[in-house]
Amino acid sequence: MPPDDDNTLAGRVKRYAKVSAAVGGLAARVVGQRYLGIRLDRGEHAAELKAALGGLKGPLMKVAQLMATIPDALPEEYVTELIQLQSNAPSMGWPFVRRRMASELGQDWQKRFRSFEHQAAHAASLGQVHRARELDMDGHGGRPLACKLQYPDMGSAVEADLAQLKIVFAIYERYDRAIATEQIHAEIAARLREELDYDREARHMRLYEFMLKDEKGVHVPEVLTELSTRRLLTMTWLEGEKLLEFIRAHDDIAMRNTVAYNMFRAWYVPFYYYGIIHGDPHLGNYAVRPDGSVNLLDFGCIRMFGPPFVRGVIDLYRALERKDQSLAVHAYETWGFKGLTQEVIDVLNLWAEFVYAPLLEDRARRIQEKSSGVYGRAVAEKVHAELRRLGGVKPPREFVFMDRAAIGLGSVFMHLKAEINWHRLFHELIRDFDEAKLARRQARALAKVGLTRPE
Repeated sequence: MPPDDDNTLAGRVKRYAKVSAAVGGLAARVVGQRYLGIRLDRGEHAAELKAALGGLKGPLMKVAQLMATIPDALPEEYVTELIQLQSNAPSMGWPFVRRRMASELGQDWQKRFRSFEHQAAHAASLGQVHRARELDMDGHGGRPLACKLQYPDMGSAVEADLAQLKIVFAIYERYDRAIATEQIHAEIAARLREELDYDREARHMRLYEFMLKDEKGVHVPEVLTELSTRRLLTMTWLEGEKLLEFIRAHDDIAMRNTVAYNMFRAWYVPFYYYGIIHGDPHLGNYAVRPDGSVNLLDFGCIRMFGPPFVRGVIDLYRALERKDQSLAVHAYETWGFKGLTQEVIDVLNLWAEFVYAPLLEDRARRIQEKSSGVYGRAVAEKVHAELRRLGGVKPPREFVFMDRAAIGLGSVFMHLKAEINWHRLFHELIRDFDEAKLARRQARALAKVGLTRPE
């Protein structure tokens, strides 16, 4: 079978039929455990689930990346197995690339570049990236470019993968009702569907270029609109090292702190000034330059918030700082949590105190001072157990990617072993917070790039 056929709709239908049967069998075993008392080894079950899903590649890899850093969305055993699914799948061959480029830019597309590499530089979950070189006005080679091509039939693939994810969530909730997953699924679905629209991603890129224009330590690629479509995104190529490679090469704490500072600003200047956050802080979405500045490389998963949600983040900080229980309740309700009992609030505060801890101490410190291989795992497990005992909680949609960004960035800062006064960085951002001003800044920024905030 030609390589391209692996991603055709017909090919996917066959594979999904096999996966549905396998997942259905696993679901039956969960029912057996719940109602017939049959013992279920969660680690073994998770490994079998990975094996059942492993042939899908494509969008499910994106889902696995998301699930790995959304606390309590799935048990640890399942996350451990899912993140082993390879997101860096073999790239599509030149016949696909040639056809896709011709369909997006016309049959003479190669004349619009000085050069275009046949072999993909990177193959990811929804598409692959090729190096190219710009054709300048004199016909000579201009800037190095990155051309991101979307795989075939991704719309169908995303919907099928989301359907499978719903089954996974249903299996989970059959025996563990600590976290209601309906809104988590809805939020992941919305973001994944947005990621298929490269025109929207190009607007996100220009939005970040605008929001971070005064940040010397953060770099955003420039979009080449005339060489981009809904399924092709052409941008300038930014050179940099992967974070883990950078860490291995640099023992200097000052340099590590510089990288951490720039990462903090890259994520939280847009959030506290514009109500917008990059929802995907995994290690492949940025690179580090020799001076410690960072390149942001992927803008498919961007979350926009109403100003009250941002105020709720600050209100919860103030509540923990002042031990003001009523303000904490107000913050949770602002985010969209409903029907909270006192016991549930106490449990949510355990998680909040952990996440906010570095911001509450006015001193230089590591993001997590107790040595741990997984950021927050012990706290998350305690919170999860208490929520299960209390009957569970339903996280609101807006909360999902805000929480993910905080935990994902915390993991980055742990890798860096950065020692920074997080308290002062945070206070610098919120010092003059004004909800009405944020609303005006957000509206201007979105209008500048032709976007609106989803309600």
